[in-house]
Order: sequence, then structure tokens, then C-alpha cells
Amino acid sequence: MPILEVENLSVTFRQYASGLKERNIRAISNLSVTLEQGEVLAVVGASGSGKSLLAHAILGILPANAETAGSIKYCGETLTAKRTQSLRGREIALVPQSVGYLDPLMRVGNQVRTAVRNGKPAEEQRKVFKRYKLKSVVEKLFPFELSGGMARRVLLSTAMVSGAKVIIADEPTPGLDPEALNEALLNLRELGDQGCAVMLITHDIDSALRIADKIAVFYAGTTVEIAPAKDFTGDGEHLRHPYSKALWGALPQNGFTPIPGSQPHSAALPPGCLFASRCEKATKECHQAQPDLRELRNGKVRCIHAT
Repeated sequence: MPILEVENLSVTFRQYASGLKERNIRAISNLSVTLEQGEVLAVVGASGSGKSLLAHAILGILPANAETAGSIKYCGETLTAKRTQSLRGREIALVPQSVGYLDPLMRVGNQVRTAVRNGKPAEEQRKVFKRYKLKSVVEKLFPFELSGGMARRVLLSTAMVSGAKVIIADEPTPGLDPEALNEALLNLRELGDQGCAVMLITHDIDSALRIADKIAVFYAGTTVEIAPAKDFTGDGEHLRHPYSKALWGALPQNGFTPIPGSQPHSAALPPGCLFASRCEKATKECHQAQPDLRELRNGKVRCIHAT
């Protein structure tokens, strides 16, 4: 049984336009993904594809104007608001994208210590700081005194000492020098090898491929493909969805090949396949209904033409 199951998740935001006219913006639609114990799953896609929103939905920290549909299960049981609150920071931990999650009035060493579940808090905090090459003086600093890279390492340290069974790392590596980046990736991989389930949300496919078991590709708020990491190779001939192939081909080492058009805005999603307007294989049927996510070649794909 997967430790975390997200099935047909939709997230809609109520907003008010001019004249207090209400409108609903669907930022995530029919998104499905699973996370196994001992697995590192990388979630990739363009900005606005729903990656960070997925993390916030799992942790129950969406804003008040958000409405959700679908289901999220942890260890086979539905995550209710009450259960999510009891698990957050204990069994499910977040390495957030924004350093604004640090308490501005609390020294960072003490913040990390409050997350320690096993061992002596001060010893564990100093041990993880040493691992991430944060000098001893850093523990006495306030967040505003940290550089961006230092703040990200503090956030990563907090998750590492939590003893959580599921760690969701939302863009944890920007601002890190190559050595610190490599250390952070290896630590996430080590957590997976020790039985923890890791979801790595990132724009950096190259870094993700160094440690991930599977890659989930998001587009316009939904999952278009889930594939073994080994399928991201060569010309992308082992990939299933046209967008995954285009994303792979857009990397500098793969030709830096662009495709026309842009990702649709969440306020104006088309009725059919969300990628159809940019896809060379699109047919009339593609514009009529969003395809289901189906099993194909040891992976999953949301495309009626994928073979």
C-alpha cells in the first residue's frame, strides 16, 4: 500500500473581480499521484503547474478561499483536517520553498531544535548544521541575518531532524553552492534508502534524476505522466506524453528545442486535453474531454494517443 495517495485532487480558488463579481479559478484538476515508502518521487513541471499547491493541499495549509475535491490518503486512511494537523511536522514534514516560513523572532538553532523527535535537541541540531556546513555561530542568528542559501539549509535541517515518514521538499536547492546542493540531494536519497518517502518538487530535472526513482510530470494543474527516472534518457523515446518529451527536449543538453504556445491559465482551461493546443498529435477527440490517467509501459500517462 502506498504511504501517500492523492486521487483526482482538484483545488479551486474563489476570487472576486471588479464589481464584487465572484469567479472560481481551478488551479489543480484531477491530479493523481502516489508515494511509496522508501521512494524518492520528483515532481517536475513549469511554474504554475500545481507543484507547490499539491504540497500545501497535502499538509492542509491552503488559504481560506480554497476548495478541494478528490481524496488524499496517508497509510490508507483519508487525511481529514484534524488528522492532517496531528501529522503535520511529525509524520509529514515540509521543506518549504519560501524562507518566510522561518519564525523571524526566534533564533534559527532553537527553531530546528523544536523539530527534533529523537535524541537530544541541541546535539541533533548541531550535528545537522555541521552536515550542511553551517558554522556554530549560525544557531544564534535570526532569519534576517541569514543569506538565502543559509536559510534554505536551515529549512532543510528542520525536516531532516523531524523523524518524519514523509518529507515533501519544495524547491529545496536554489541558492545552494554545488557542494551544498550535492549534499542536500544525497541526504534526501539517504532518507529514501532508510525507508522514508520523499517528494522532491523541483524545476531542476537534472538534479532530480540523480536521486529520484520516479518522475511525475505536471502540466496546467494535473498529472500528465508518471515514469521511472531511467526513462528520461536519449531523445526521450521511452517517455509517453508529448509534453514530457517536449520538456526533456527543451533542456540545453538535449537541443534546447522550444515548442509553440504556452501553458493555459488556470482561469481559462480548455475543456479537453490541457496540452492539445500545443500538441502535434492532437485530434478532434483531444479537444472534447480530458483523458484519464492510465497505465502504460510501467508508468502512467494522460494521453489517448500514447503508445
